[in-house]
Amino acid sequence: MSDLIREAPIGQLLRFVTKNKVLRYPEEIPGFQLPEIYNTMLNAADSEKFGPSRSDSEQGEKNLKNEESFPDLRQHVTTRSDKSGDIEAPAVLTRTRTRESTKPYTEERLEVEAELQVERTKSTPIAPQKTSDGSILVDWYTTDDAANPQNWSNGKRAFVSMIICAYTFAVYCGSAIYTSSEGGVIKQFGVSPTDASLPLSLYVLAYGMGPLIFAPLSEIPIVGRSPVYAVTMFIFVILSIPTALVKNFAGLLVLRFLQGFFGSPCLANGGATMQDMYSLLKLPYALTVWVSAAYCGPALGPLFSGFAVMAKGWRWSLWEILWIAGPVFVLMFLLVPETSTPNILLRRAKRLRALTGDNRLRSQSEIDQKNIKPMRVLVSAFIKPIEITVKDPAIAFVNLYTALVYGIYYSFFEVFPLVYPVYYGFTLGTVGVLFTCILVACGLGVLAYTGYLYFYLVPDIMARGLRAQEHRLVPALIGSFLPPVGLFIFAWTARPDLPWIASVIGIVVYGGSCFVILQCIFVYVPLSYPQYAASLFAGNDFFRSAMACGSILFARPLFINLGVDKGVSLLAGLSIMGIVGMFVLYYQGASLRARSKFAMS
Repeated sequence: MSDLIREAPIGQLLRFVTKNKVLRYPEEIPGFQLPEIYNTMLNAADSEKFGPSRSDSEQGEKNLKNEESFPDLRQHVTTRSDKSGDIEAPAVLTRTRTRESTKPYTEERLEVEAELQVERTKSTPIAPQKTSDGSILVDWYTTDDAANPQNWSNGKRAFVSMIICAYTFAVYCGSAIYTSSEGGVIKQFGVSPTDASLPLSLYVLAYGMGPLIFAPLSEIPIVGRSPVYAVTMFIFVILSIPTALVKNFAGLLVLRFLQGFFGSPCLANGGATMQDMYSLLKLPYALTVWVSAAYCGPALGPLFSGFAVMAKGWRWSLWEILWIAGPVFVLMFLLVPETSTPNILLRRAKRLRALTGDNRLRSQSEIDQKNIKPMRVLVSAFIKPIEITVKDPAIAFVNLYTALVYGIYYSFFEVFPLVYPVYYGFTLGTVGVLFTCILVACGLGVLAYTGYLYFYLVPDIMARGLRAQEHRLVPALIGSFLPPVGLFIFAWTARPDLPWIASVIGIVVYGGSCFVILQCIFVYVPLSYPQYAASLFAGNDFFRSAMACGSILFARPLFINLGVDKGVSLLAGLSIMGIVGMFVLYYQGASLRARSKFAMS
């Protein structure tokens, strides 16, 4: 527990205030012994620079002993035996190999993880590398180094994941929880229904814009993920107070936009945190749970606020955001540790320099960030996603299709009040309860996708390795037929002479199939373009949120002017294009990547 608190924002703050006198790292505790291989490399480097020393014969004997233990200081060679007792070829464990395990969705990472999974069962020293300028790159000390998030216990990783999922749920829930208040806002400020939906649409737009800044910011080694989470979530919680008290409509719009913007790191960095902790084969399960939190958040918002707004007034839903987000922030501040490997090793290198007084001990991230210019990072974060979308047809389709799915999803918050209170006499509270059908849809989607992972995909990878990226789209090929089906069911059964459950079945079909499709797409993209994964996800977030923002504004006029049946049928017709696009992507994806300058060779 002390390690968890030490790495959390509260621990880092206490260390800063006390000048590192509390919650010390092992390197700061008296009596800490620098791993022998580091001493050997430092002494060897000194010998190369100053020649052999005659002042300490015992040190010479020690170095000789170390050379026998570590015949090649740049590579630590271990051997493994199979069940028959035969010795296999030596497995070389170097810093280059361990660093591969942080790369997303590559064959190299899969191979390294398979090797390291065996090595982590024993404590094997990892030899650091020496650069051309004489620097010694600080790495994990051993294969089972407790500081490495990949080596954390299952309980610790699950606990951190749970908090990240709660954080994601709170922010996403904060979007649609406002929908129950639209009627009160119309009466309070005398605005039109379309204007009253702006606080929702601006919130959604803002949390699509935030990742363009916060995603690259968290990748800067000296910053890391935890400070971004803590600072932005604190601002999000504080903004929730004036948002619930605001006295004018313009102020409500501004505050809701800022809320969405500062809540967005959950969307920008949550998946990256999961990747920091989980191996390639376990990561899809973790991402499924995390995406479920994001998927269900907006659906449960109206349930939380519906009855409360009826009893306490329209501001109550905005206070509920504070009550949900406040405890989550406290947990994050107290117990969410840093998971970024470059940041963890950078701070370790600083501690080792303080311990030894030797400036040759450096982390790879310190060398890398010398070339990082913040302004260039920000400019690239805005330009690169748009450039790839415009120039690469595969990514253009992915962004447009996911934007359409997301836009239709948010249009439900405008069509439900036009159907169920009017046709079936539902109250504001019972309409909120009706949104739990999305929760059912998500549960069915999770069962289908995790079943596919457990029974087919993971065994297939273990047996054959990573296949072509398009292989991950197989469930989406089947699932792409169901969103139009679900929408057509809703469109033509949402009528007074049919029971309300018939139209709800259509929403469940739509929601569950879209969940599976999005999961497949979110894995396909980084497999094809791993070096641009952060930019692609940030760009996809922006396109999805921009479409959702627009759909919230045009959905109500669309359904009023065309009617619910024809309006939803129009959206169903647009979804049919996704079927064609998905099959084209599956069969032509390889040739599209071959012509793209962004794809990994």
